[in-house]
Amino acid sequence: MKTNTDLGLLILRLTLAVIMLPHGLDKVLGGVGYIESVLAQHNLPTVLAYGVYIGEVVAPMMLMVGYYSRIAALLIAGNMVVAIALVHASQILSFGGGFWQIELQALMLAAAVTLALTGPGRHTWRH
Repeated sequence: MKTNTDLGLLILRLTLAVIMLPHGLDKVLGGVGYIESVLAQHNLPTVLAYGVYIGEVVAPMMLMVGYYSRIAALLIAGNMVVAIALVHASQILSFGGGFWQIELQALMLAAAVTLALTGPGRHTWRH
């Protein structure tokens, strides 16, 4: 039975990483100007925009190989909390077309919190 749990955690880790990483790679290729402008609108230091590289590039790669997966999951969770609070706050209570407007962000946050709480499972490079 433990093997099924470990396999499930591996699938969750890889799915979260594969969904999150392209968001980060887009920012690597296109820059973080949009994130800087959002931070500036909220009177926050724009240098914080570079933290997106940690939450959307480094942390997903850590999850893929299972390297300090709980820390990686916490980084992604923090990234999602900031994204929801600063970019998607107006959509939190918005439903349309039969779906919740921030369901992708909510799922990524829930998956990251789940991995932070459960750990990565047995299939890792390092717990």
